[in-house]
Amino acid sequence: MKFAVLDFETTGTQSADDIIQVGLAIIDHDNSISRVYGSYVNPGRPIPPFITGLTGITDDDVKDAPALEEMMMELVPMLDDVVLVGHNVAFDFNFLQNALDRCGYLPFTGRILDTMDFLKIMFPSLSSYQLGFVSSEFGLTHDRPHQADSDALATAEVFLKCLDELHALPLITIQRLSDLFAEEDSDLGWFLDGVRENKEHDPIQDLEGHQFFRQLALKVEDWTELAAPRREDDPNPLAGVSFEEYMDDVRDNLRSSLSQYEEREAQTQMIEGVNQALSEDKHLLIEAGTGTGKSLGYLLPSLYHSVKNGQRVMVSTHTINLQEQLRERDIPMLTKVIPFPFRAAIFKGRGHYLCLRKFEHKINRRDFATPKEDLITAAQMIVWLTLTETGDDEELNLSNRGGDFWETVASDSESCLGRSCPWFRKCFYHRARHEAGIADVVITNHSKLFTDVKASHQLLPSYEHLVIDEAHHLEEVAGKHLGMHMKYFTLVHTLTRLFKDSKNGQLPSLRQQLAKSGHEKSTDWASTIDQMYPLVLEVKETWDLLSDKLFGMLPERSDATPGETGQFSSRLKPSAKPAKWDQAAALENQVYVTLSEILRKGDKLMLDVKEEHDDYAADSLITDITGLLKDLAGIRESLRFFMRMDDETTVYWLEASGQFRSKSLQFYAVPVDVSRQLKEMFFDKKRSIILTSATLSVDKSFQYMTDQLGLQEAADQGRLMTTQLPSPFNYRDQVLLVIPRDFPSVKGSVGDEHFVDMLVSSLGATAQATRGRMLVLFTSYRMLRQVYEPLKEALASSDITVLGQGVDSGSRSKLTRRFQEAKASVLLGTSSFWEGVDIPGKALTCLAIVRLPFQPPNHPLLEAKSELLQQQKKNPFMKLSVPQAVIRFKQGFGRLVRTASDHGVVIVYDTRVIESYYGKHFLYSLPGPKMEHMPTEQMVPRIAEWLQSAPETEA
Repeated sequence: MKFAVLDFETTGTQSADDIIQVGLAIIDHDNSISRVYGSYVNPGRPIPPFITGLTGITDDDVKDAPALEEMMMELVPMLDDVVLVGHNVAFDFNFLQNALDRCGYLPFTGRILDTMDFLKIMFPSLSSYQLGFVSSEFGLTHDRPHQADSDALATAEVFLKCLDELHALPLITIQRLSDLFAEEDSDLGWFLDGVRENKEHDPIQDLEGHQFFRQLALKVEDWTELAAPRREDDPNPLAGVSFEEYMDDVRDNLRSSLSQYEEREAQTQMIEGVNQALSEDKHLLIEAGTGTGKSLGYLLPSLYHSVKNGQRVMVSTHTINLQEQLRERDIPMLTKVIPFPFRAAIFKGRGHYLCLRKFEHKINRRDFATPKEDLITAAQMIVWLTLTETGDDEELNLSNRGGDFWETVASDSESCLGRSCPWFRKCFYHRARHEAGIADVVITNHSKLFTDVKASHQLLPSYEHLVIDEAHHLEEVAGKHLGMHMKYFTLVHTLTRLFKDSKNGQLPSLRQQLAKSGHEKSTDWASTIDQMYPLVLEVKETWDLLSDKLFGMLPERSDATPGETGQFSSRLKPSAKPAKWDQAAALENQVYVTLSEILRKGDKLMLDVKEEHDDYAADSLITDITGLLKDLAGIRESLRFFMRMDDETTVYWLEASGQFRSKSLQFYAVPVDVSRQLKEMFFDKKRSIILTSATLSVDKSFQYMTDQLGLQEAADQGRLMTTQLPSPFNYRDQVLLVIPRDFPSVKGSVGDEHFVDMLVSSLGATAQATRGRMLVLFTSYRMLRQVYEPLKEALASSDITVLGQGVDSGSRSKLTRRFQEAKASVLLGTSSFWEGVDIPGKALTCLAIVRLPFQPPNHPLLEAKSELLQQQKKNPFMKLSVPQAVIRFKQGFGRLVRTASDHGVVIVYDTRVIESYYGKHFLYSLPGPKMEHMPTEQMVPRIAEWLQSAPETEA
């Protein structure tokens, strides 16, 4: 088989556009790259500047190049009897057919393969399938991205890497892949079929390294084989070992295994503080800035405490990302330096683990909602099973629709067969649960912590000691979990899984199974299922009407990004319901009544079939359907709770985005004050809780957090310790904070003309002085929009790119990556960029904060909390708005300095920090940068001078 790997560079993406360069790499029968052909093509018209920017190809490059007809005379003979390969091949194929047609050749009728499909299937965990990224991951030299010959060669090498990976798979996996595509008339299916035939003729099959079960190859053995880290009859490795001796050992090992290890004063203090809190059964609030090394700061004493006393320590992080970071980076390092065997387990919410029973069922029944995409996702997962040890969805890079596919195969408690499931010993969720049960330290996340509390502690192994990382998010997560949060699709997805239409879905599948069984009652059962379908349609129609009506009650917020869930938002007050609330309540009542009818019929049917009918395939469906009916009952009650709005201690609100309108509706009902519940559930019950984050104090005091989290009583009883660690960085030498004291002020979320002009001119001049490398944080999307175009224009001649969140497409991480890769760029971001964005080194030299990050006063939760404080005769602005904004401001400030060698400038354009009575709280809460205020015109020379003085910078 001979492959031709093709790549075109073109003047655009439409069929009327022209080819400006072609690259072709030929892969011979022996899988060697025998030829790489490349040529410019003269398109006979100017190349758009955007394309020159992307590819580096200029009008000069193509002016003496062959015309399309000449190039095609060379190219066409090379396409004889080959399989055509490309990266996103549809694009190149489309241009090829057009060119063949324009030059009078017959169309290409051979087989076509896409390296994108191969990469997704063979490397299901790669974080991006972009050619440049993949090449560098595989260690291939791809020297000129977006140049056709270089792209074609890189694609050919990537394709060969995929083929090696494919041929190395166990035979059973290749057979499953080939079966999966067998019914599709696709070139990928034809190719996999060929690979299978070859593999079946191979006399030696490698059966090592995988477990084979029910026609799937798995990487892991039964979880029942997982042993505890130490044998029960072994002596305790820490018997008679003091904490100081243990730490001396660890430090010696750190020195010998990490050449760049240096002891940090802040980390040492943190280790000692955490150890003291754990051993004295106290709670601890500990603020540890960037660079402290806080994961080791709490993991080292936690492991000592856990192993020494045989008491498990639970660690909770806010994001799954941080959980992953601990898994990938910190735990492997600890394994090297801790002088005895231990186990630290990662345990997430159940929906993150694959349910093998559901997956087997889905691929056997070919239950695919969007076949083209679902087949690739199913293939990805069949290969992933030969690689994964956790079955955790974070390891998978799923396409847009992949998330919907995952929902149908994720583990969930309602449809779990437990010990009677044939997959029980292989089950990923039970593996994680068992591992947590035998671990010394369990790392979970805030969401799971609260789900466990709501499930009366049935989900997590028992614990008395808890470390909460990123603790400044605890209150918000508590509110969401202790309250109610539901989306438009929460109901729709559940209904769709019961009935996709009258022929497809879980209930129609059950109907077919029962009909096949020939059971005497199967006609009655089928008739019950048929009666349920119109009821489901009726619920869906009424739900759509209700969602439209509720969306119609929402005003648009001016400061949110378009498409953001909070773009439309409205608080609903029990005492002042909106005008047409009665009509909405009547629709909700209809939903309630019809759902009750579906549940009555469904529950009776499930009981009946279960008693009378015995068959594994039907059992599996009955379990899933019973689970879906339970979900529906929960949704019905949540919706009723929301629409009744009769709880005075709860704040109710709706949010939606303008992009998907009523389909993006979200319902919130959150307790106004969770401090009492946190106190009762955690601080009163647990022996020791350590709360840490880079931002817990306001004005060097922990009072705000103590109030918010319900720790006042513990403080009064002397059970609360607080520590603010010194910063490991020398902020005075590393950061200059500048305030232009004559800068105009602005009210509301929109800037007036004078303010916007001043801001654009100052940002433009500063960006030229810092050569881009600048992050600008806004509190309102509308103001970001006002600045984006004029700033782009102002910087166009300086070759500095401007990227804007919500204006330029892409997620936060994509924009951050583009910003880091660009030579000189300015990134404008709103809410989500204030926190969690990590841009170390010289890519970020200047951070501009346009306004102090106060939450809009009309945000439903803030409004309700303020009302509560007023009733208590407290000042909501000073007690709530200022501390919240200070914590956010510190988070924003923290984006600039990520390592000890970072050096840069922070500009605060909001003069309230020096003019208002509360401004000092912001400045005083920072970790001691050099602060100066001056007239705006003196700012740029001062910034340039400061950057010049930086150690070995190329300013």
